Amino acid sequence: MLTIIDTVKDALDESPPEIIADLMETGICLAGGGAQLRGLDRRLTEELHVRVWVAEDPMTCVVRGAGLILENYDQLRHLLVGLERGSTKHD
Repeated sequence: MLTIIDTVKDALDESPPEIIADLMETGICLAGGGAQLRGLDRRLTEELHVRVWVAEDPMTCVVRGAGLILENYDQLRHLLVGLERGSTKHD
């Protein structure tokens, strides 16, 4: 049976090296319902040897961020990526 830790490790194994480098430098921020699993941030930090923390108000932070992007799309569109892996195309 796969655990959350195994799933995260598998996702990281499939990530491009530049993403891994960014994660090693800045860490991983947990958001959403899974972020509220008690001790998940500490366990991931121990297993991955990367800083992991829970976002402030993890249940709404993603939707609030998406709303900010939509409200300021013309100024922030350069921060978005396309559907293709590694793409920065926004058309």
